[in-house]
Amino acid sequence: GWTVLDNLYVFGGTIFVVSSKPEDIPHPRYLTSSGYNIQNEPEEVRKRLPSDKDIRIVTPHEAQRIFNTHAASQLDGASFLVTDPKQFITHYYHFSAELLFGLWRTYTALDPFIGSDAHTTLPPPRRLVFRHVESSQWRDYAAMNQWVLRGAFPGIGTEFSEDWADRAAMPVPVVFARVVLADRAASYEGEPYKATWRSASNAFDLRGGPHWWAPLRKSVLQFSGLAAEWIHGPDPSARAENEQFVITYISRQDWGRRMLRQKDHEVLVEELYKLRDRYGYEVNIVNMDKMSRAEQLRLAGRTTIMMGLHGNGLTSLLWMRPTPRSTVIEFLYPKGFAFDYEYTTRALGMTHYGVWDNECVLLLPFIALRPCAVNTNDMISLCALCRTFTQPNVPREQNYPEGFQGNDIPLNGAVVAQLVHNRLSLATEEADA
Repeated sequence: GWTVLDNLYVFGGTIFVVSSKPEDIPHPRYLTSSGYNIQNEPEEVRKRLPSDKDIRIVTPHEAQRIFNTHAASQLDGASFLVTDPKQFITHYYHFSAELLFGLWRTYTALDPFIGSDAHTTLPPPRRLVFRHVESSQWRDYAAMNQWVLRGAFPGIGTEFSEDWADRAAMPVPVVFARVVLADRAASYEGEPYKATWRSASNAFDLRGGPHWWAPLRKSVLQFSGLAAEWIHGPDPSARAENEQFVITYISRQDWGRRMLRQKDHEVLVEELYKLRDRYGYEVNIVNMDKMSRAEQLRLAGRTTIMMGLHGNGLTSLLWMRPTPRSTVIEFLYPKGFAFDYEYTTRALGMTHYGVWDNECVLLLPFIALRPCAVNTNDMISLCALCRTFTQPNVPREQNYPEGFQGNDIPLNGAVVAQLVHNRLSLATEEADA
């Protein structure tokens, strides 16, 4: 699902991988798909398999016979080529934290020595090509896709299915000098995906360094107007107690879907303000849909601990600066779990905690869920510990129980506040032992 190819040919709308050793090229289903919508039924899965109209792997001799010309249209530089349907494109998380995430991680395999200063030897991609998506179909409702893309790569061009059709009608092949090819359906064939349910996870089998995301983060935050000291962080020699810690709670209480119990929301806000008053932390209680795009990104770029219910707002974790204290705390309906934000946080080198309320969670090699019976002060303390979980003790499977999308999600604000303070003080915790 994530492939770097040099001198990739496109002719008559078909991708041609031309190699003198075609047996060394992975099977086409690992490279691309038909562009059919992704559904889980076996018949629907078969419809996604690529045909010879989608991709062919040929020798130079076969290519010459098929093209029947010595001419070609040359496209210099790197191109990001996406063969997905629009199904997952028009969503901030799927676009930025999966598609762009995987494309850039794959590309940076060519420069595994990116430093914390965000310097890379890689030239920015010249173009982003959507084979199966029309020009009117790639923007999301919050207009974040275009903001992130233009911020990350100010000079990038975009091409869509109409342009693909134009090139297909030409009598000569197009040669892409270098392509990073992304296909979500093809990524489902990878073992990392099967373990994480995250399409970009396969790209992390490629070589790479810990600061691979830094160039994109820097570009997007500069574009959004964040001051340089927040992008790069304080002087490493500065004393930790002089560093300003920023807590951001992304509320969904006005959203109308997937919300905390109102009383639990109010208790959480009260507990966070207690931390502010006692320790001097900066605390922000925000509704992302009421902020401009630049404001959202600038706040995320300054945030040390981000928290909120499972939802699109947590995509802002992409712009946090990874440090030993950087943490994402995700509130989930009891027994519910999804890898979306857990995996993305971990892939950026930060710490993720899931929080369930009203459940005591015993996470051992076999996960057991037991009702939390609180009879003593000791049990209250134990239950508080059990309501949070982090790697390596996370559920092995995604789960969306009834109530996961509802508006009656419970939360213990005191437990969350204690976790926040533990993370910011780097106190000894069971999960960090």
